[in-house]
Amino acid sequence: MTDQRPSTYGTQREAAARNRVAIIEAAHELFAQNPLVPLSEVAKRAGVGAGTLYRHFPTREDLILAAYQHDIERLTATAGEVLARHSSAKAAFVEWFETLSGYIRIKHGLGDALHSAAAQHVISASWAPTTAAVAKLVDACVTEGTMSAGHDPADIIMLMSFLWRVANNDEGVAQGRRLIATVFRGLEQAPRPS
Repeated sequence: MTDQRPSTYGTQREAAARNRVAIIEAAHELFAQNPLVPLSEVAKRAGVGAGTLYRHFPTREDLILAAYQHDIERLTATAGEVLARHSSAKAAFVEWFETLSGYIRIKHGLGDALHSAAAQHVISASWAPTTAAVAKLVDACVTEGTMSAGHDPADIIMLMSFLWRVANNDEGVAQGRRLIATVFRGLEQAPRPS
């Protein structure tokens, strides 16, 4: 008869995985409040010791990139959920891009970490799922009639990138919404052939 108890190794791996998620979630919350928050605060919020944090994320940049990747992965998985929550595909599109821009604005406040080779790898890896999520939103807008068919989702991401440049305050939100309205007026037209 074999022993059915979980191995110590399996239990340790599960605990390590839980700690990693807790650290990333804590970093997400705290970086949103203050990009320069001490990592000791992240460890405290996650309920782990500093040694555990540094075993998972040896440098601040490692943690920033993991939090960014986690945010983007979570957001790209929500396109269908955001569409289901709204009666208008256009409203879902706007909400989704405003959330994306919020994540990116926070990360822009984190300095040079997003310009390293490791960051470029993370950003490249997130491009395909982000483009797929935008394609889903675009298709819904085309079906609804608020956007013409034929627009490339990658082009739309580039076009919407103004959102992560507006100020992170009420005036910036208002400016972003005005600009989105302008973008949609253009997207109602079929793209010109290249």
